[in-house]
Amino acid sequence: MLEPEELGQSKKDLAQYLRELRKASGLSGERLAVRSGISQSKISKIETGKVLPALSDVERIIAALDVPQDIAQEITSLVRITHTEFADLRSSLKKGLHRKQGELASFEANASHMRFFLPSMLTGLLHTPEYAKASLETIPGDHSKAIARRIERQAVLYDTSKHFTFILTEQALRWPLCDPVVMAMQVGRIATLAMLPNIVVGVIPLGPRQLSEGPLSTFTLYDESLVTAETFGGAVLMKDPRDIAYHLGLFKVFESYALQREESKAFLATVQSEFIQSRE
Repeated sequence: MLEPEELGQSKKDLAQYLRELRKASGLSGERLAVRSGISQSKISKIETGKVLPALSDVERIIAALDVPQDIAQEITSLVRITHTEFADLRSSLKKGLHRKQGELASFEANASHMRFFLPSMLTGLLHTPEYAKASLETIPGDHSKAIARRIERQAVLYDTSKHFTFILTEQALRWPLCDPVVMAMQVGRIATLAMLPNIVVGVIPLGPRQLSEGPLSTFTLYDESLVTAETFGGAVLMKDPRDIAYHLGLFKVFESYALQREESKAFLATVQSEFIQSRE
């Protein structure tokens, strides 16, 4: 398993590897550009590490260089690593919790369709202020700024040019992070958002039916350009098309299990009512 610092080093390794392969082939940068259909200036930037190539660029380069299959596989594996980043929690804490909210807001501003799979906890875009406060309770830092920025981010939900799909499990709805009354308010918040025309909320209930996939982690898809997966130690950011395609397929599987539209609304109403009754 690669350490976070190795992810940055791999980008330098890829640039050096491609440069050495070109030189070993005897081709100049200009000749490689002609063979691969990539501009000579871009070839130069790739080989000096100024530009991170897409998988399609690398495939064209190694095809033009007539690279043996085993080396080609090694290079494409390295490409996947270069398109993966790890944003560790320690760094986020040093920069300030509110900075993380700014990064997420940037992702949301640049995406048209966001898909969230939430197996155990609710994502910040859905939080009430009280739930947001409870979610940060055990994390050191300035909570007031982070909560304010998280609530500000939620304005993006009302931008009807953007579409949001939230698939959450019953566990995510019921996890007792707060007092039952606060939990009831939180579920009510989700039910209200589900009425917006650009938001879909699906709920996977616990039950006797067999599911083919296990909910291992929270992940979010931003269009078809970025996927993030949450861990206790931070977040993994993946831009490799193969990783994005895999998570898109996985999302569709979980989406197929979920109650939607009227069934989802009825389920949310039931959970909210049960939280209220447990307080009485």
